[in-house]
Amino acid sequence: MSKALLSRAGLPRASLLSAGLLLAFHAQAQVADATAPGEPATGNAIATAETEAINLDSVLVVAQRVGRASNGATNLDLAIKDTPQSISVVSSEQMRDFGADSVNEALRLATGVQVDEWETNRTSYSARGFDILNTQIDGVGMPNSWGVATGATDAFGYEKVEVIRGANGLLTGVGNAAGTINYVRKRPTNERQGTFGLGYGSWGTKRIEVDYSTPFTDDGRWAGRVVAAHEDGDSHLRANENARDALYGVVDGQVGENGTLTLGYSYQRAKSDGIMWGALVFMNSDGTQNEWPRDASTTQDWTYWNTTTRTAFADYTHRLGDNWQLKVSYNYRRATGDERMFYAYLPDPDFDGTSIALDPDTGLGLVGYPWGGNDEATAHLGAATLDGHFELFGRDQEVLLGASITRSESNSWERSADFSSPAWGPLPAFPYDTDALPEPAWGDAALYSVLNQHLKRAFGATRIALGDRFKAIVGANYAQYRRDGNSYDLAFDQTTSHTSPYGGLTFDFNEHVLGYVSYSDIYQPQDQVDADNRYLDASQGVNYEAGIKADWLDRRLLTTLAVFKADQDGLATPTGQYNEFGSTIYAPVDVRSKGVEFEAVGKLGDDVDLVFGYTALKLDGLDGDDTYSWVPRRTANLLLSARLPGYRALSFGFGGRWQSTISNVESSGFTVRQGSYAVLNGFVAWDFRPDATLRLNVRNLGDEKYINTLRYSGYYGAPRNYTLSLDWRF
Repeated sequence: MSKALLSRAGLPRASLLSAGLLLAFHAQAQVADATAPGEPATGNAIATAETEAINLDSVLVVAQRVGRASNGATNLDLAIKDTPQSISVVSSEQMRDFGADSVNEALRLATGVQVDEWETNRTSYSARGFDILNTQIDGVGMPNSWGVATGATDAFGYEKVEVIRGANGLLTGVGNAAGTINYVRKRPTNERQGTFGLGYGSWGTKRIEVDYSTPFTDDGRWAGRVVAAHEDGDSHLRANENARDALYGVVDGQVGENGTLTLGYSYQRAKSDGIMWGALVFMNSDGTQNEWPRDASTTQDWTYWNTTTRTAFADYTHRLGDNWQLKVSYNYRRATGDERMFYAYLPDPDFDGTSIALDPDTGLGLVGYPWGGNDEATAHLGAATLDGHFELFGRDQEVLLGASITRSESNSWERSADFSSPAWGPLPAFPYDTDALPEPAWGDAALYSVLNQHLKRAFGATRIALGDRFKAIVGANYAQYRRDGNSYDLAFDQTTSHTSPYGGLTFDFNEHVLGYVSYSDIYQPQDQVDADNRYLDASQGVNYEAGIKADWLDRRLLTTLAVFKADQDGLATPTGQYNEFGSTIYAPVDVRSKGVEFEAVGKLGDDVDLVFGYTALKLDGLDGDDTYSWVPRRTANLLLSARLPGYRALSFGFGGRWQSTISNVESSGFTVRQGSYAVLNGFVAWDFRPDATLRLNVRNLGDEKYINTLRYSGYYGAPRNYTLSLDWRF
């Protein structure tokens, strides 16, 4: 019964998703911004190729610690302008200005990324109409199973977030047509520096954070950095309270004259009470759409979802002569979860086809389902790369060769709830009180799922200068992916392998305008099952992109205009039916995506920074143009910040996101809709001392009321809210 109820909700099991998320990681070429004096910040992606390349801090071994080049989308030393793919960067400065303290908030600042928080503790990210299934830290990692992020990851430990839109098999080892998210950790700086911050906001939200970096030796050959943050408070949803503690420490330095070593550790503990599993039901039995209060929630006071994540990493870089270097790395991750959840849902339609939905007069119709569980997962990854330069056609060329091995293990337990509890069965009229139902008695933990995953990769890429203006990037990636284990006594053992080619061409029309075309293979193992409860084959296809990148205003502003097309075959799509095991049956469907994107990033003047993006999308599949109707076909984002002329101590900015109409069909059979809307945010900051800043952030300036997503389910976004923060620099 429990499996069937889960599947009928259209939601994968909570603890399985937690385990899946833990597999997405890697540590290779750690990075942090380091801009040359007098040049614009690289987070704006607008500098010259030379300046853009030096956008990450590390240890290149020139007798002391210095800036190291970013490897970007292809692991080659390419500027964003010279990369034949669409890339957006959310810098730490932008995250600070607009109060993006979590990963979800940071990704809302990125062009073309849709952040769908369909529960209080689970989020899906998408781009170009598809779920982003690949997320990395400082490089390449395993796929993120269903593409769901569990809980709110603190963003203070990251220097920036890179979003590579479109298929990218070379970087990720596996890939679909959505893109890749790469989180870039902070690294020790060459000079002693630190910040201390305090914040207080709506719903009693309190935050404290510390970031301190210092060299350990007079010559700067060794240095360390520690980052810590604590946040807790209520939310706009009834009974929902959240707290998280994050700690990150890293040491790097020089070993001999040709080697550099980095060691790091991170920890996050997140606690959420009064969580929603599933979300609101909007449709009435007469076909009308309900409008609930913005704080509406299906939760009960006794629910919670707590997670703990620990990671450790080490990498070593060794210079081999003047033109080559070898990098080896190891990454470890362990995560645990503890959940007590309550699911309020509509039962299946009557056998005569009559839809069952909420009674508009009484508010009755929902049924309850309590669930408890625990999960844990560990993962190990080792990688090695060799990169360097060589002469060909009388020009300097670059090549990269590498290999990696990843292994992960996850186990999940469930605790059955006492069937005599009132939490089972018909519920009081909605919206009911959050203390309407007592917590059920829980049984002992029983193991129900074991999942082991292995990923082996071998890859190579080269950038060839065919002429002064004409350059080519060619690469290939071989990946072998295996998973085995069992779920509710159903055993599985599956191995797949594939070679993914990647190619791109760039042509400099002049010193300011570059044109490009690129091709990338699509190959994505899938976690959805068919009528026999067997995994579907990997989704495969191709991704094409063409565009023009141009810099303006003395190379301070970069614009990108791109057109894209993706043919993704065999993509798992729910059929609305269920197999004998109670699981949703998915069918392999061919889906076509095409569209156009525009982004402008950089400076409009000495004191004005701009990010503007727009995406227009068309999706076609099993339901024609209505395929994935929860995906907005038009989106736009804006970040505009400036310092006051004549008094640069005062800065201000505003920005936000707009999206077109979305819809989806609830289990009642009725369609719920959310019209187009925009959520605008703003800030004002005052440097009242050279080393201190007072900042006021206001989110949802227009107090817009909207359903945040209709991906699986949804609830209302937060109303207008405020945060006042104070930062000291030392």
